Amino acid sequence: MLSKIKSAAIIGIDAYEVEVEVDISPGLPGFSVVGLPDASVKESKDRVRSAVKNSEYRFPPNMKITINLSPADKKKEGPSFDLPIAIGIMSAGDSVSRAMLNDYLIIGELSLDGSINPVKGCLSFALLAREKGYKGIIIPHANADEAAVVEEIDVMPVKSLREIIDFLNGESAAVPHKIDIESAFSKSRKYSLDFSDVKGQQYIKRALEIAAAGGHNLLMIGPPGSGKTMLARRFSTILPEMNLEEAIETTRIHSISGLMREKSALIALRPYRSPHHTISDAGLIGGGAIPKPGEVSLSHNGVLFLDELPEFNRNVLEVLRQPLEDGHVTISRAAASVTYPARFMLLAAMNPCPCGYATHPTRTCSCSARQKEKYISKISGPLLDRIDIHVEVPVVQYSDLVSKVEAEPSEDIRKRVNTARKLQESRFKGTKVYFNAHMGPRQLKKHCGLGDDSQALLKKAIENLGLSARAYDRILKVSRTIADLEGSEEIKSAHIAEAIQYRSLDRDYWKTGV
Repeated sequence: MLSKIKSAAIIGIDAYEVEVEVDISPGLPGFSVVGLPDASVKESKDRVRSAVKNSEYRFPPNMKITINLSPADKKKEGPSFDLPIAIGIMSAGDSVSRAMLNDYLIIGELSLDGSINPVKGCLSFALLAREKGYKGIIIPHANADEAAVVEEIDVMPVKSLREIIDFLNGESAAVPHKIDIESAFSKSRKYSLDFSDVKGQQYIKRALEIAAAGGHNLLMIGPPGSGKTMLARRFSTILPEMNLEEAIETTRIHSISGLMREKSALIALRPYRSPHHTISDAGLIGGGAIPKPGEVSLSHNGVLFLDELPEFNRNVLEVLRQPLEDGHVTISRAAASVTYPARFMLLAAMNPCPCGYATHPTRTCSCSARQKEKYISKISGPLLDRIDIHVEVPVVQYSDLVSKVEAEPSEDIRKRVNTARKLQESRFKGTKVYFNAHMGPRQLKKHCGLGDDSQALLKKAIENLGLSARAYDRILKVSRTIADLEGSEEIKSAHIAEAIQYRSLDRDYWKTGV
């Protein structure tokens, strides 16, 4: 007997259809799986056999069972084919009605007792089911909220093999799972951190506000204990709230990486990722035999924070250049070539010198000029040029630490950021540019015209600091954002002057120690 079950697999963040063909015939007893399965798929035969028997169903004895996963030219991985294989065997043996088998995608991992475990990528599976016109999707109960984000299809969560067989045989009236997306959003949009926790550091808060308003990458330079990490952790609280499209895209990446919490529907807060400086290039950019998302993709629509930037391997940092420019990353391997979205904001922090105290007001720096220059040179010029804002973080003053004055909360800063973002949204409507930081030469020419005073000031800065052409563009972009925060259509000399102040690493004393 032959049976066909509709299922799906993942490549990148997208799902594609897989037809699970099950053939049971007389012959030498055996159980084989073909169609480029990986080890976890091949092992499904043992899980399926035990799950069927422990669910008190009859497993076909002394028969040759062949499972084909079509299309056969694409590598299949993961245990999500357990459930469709089991249903295929049962339907081929006439234990399951075939009436509804073509209406649903079936995905799930089986335990030996017949219960169904959660799987990765259910949101992508649900999107595929809607795209291909299926009535619905049958998935593990733990993944129900995630899949129910996709409307217009029936999401049928099941807890056991017996439950799905009863449903397919019409012996139970299962109800499609629904969620209130707005309610799921509001429950998840609560930050545990706030900018009001940070004492003093008004200059740095201003720089972070500008970075958030224009989508600019930012580097903080300061001695240990000056609050760089504390500020970075709160940065996402002043970014605009994610819309549904961004939340779905972010959730898909985290779902296929297995990072979704059980019964979690959506990731409504912008991701904040902070990998250790020992991370490999594959860990940062993504990789593996079948490429998996790296930290740059996991921080998509959010923040990637690299603490102690010079301590990262230089080769690792250099792989950031492509995603910073393009907003996506392509990973090519023998088995597959995959493109993941990677539109993130880069925050980085570093000490001013190896010992960390070059700019400390009371502690003495023990580093020579040569050591300082070598330390800074660990970060390549092309990477620094892709960071719009370099800002010095001073030591927090005692008077700020004991001050009773309440610091400005994240909500108030976020309102100004939202206002500036709306100006940019209107300005770049109909283009693929969303923030000032993403402007190309054409947009710079159109939206960043300067008066004579501003031109003279910028010319002097370029000549004295020896800035590159890319640094010149960065100053214009940051100036445009500063003007947007003030609601000014014109970029004034004050805006240029402030933007120039945010190019600390272009100044000679950082490289010479003078």
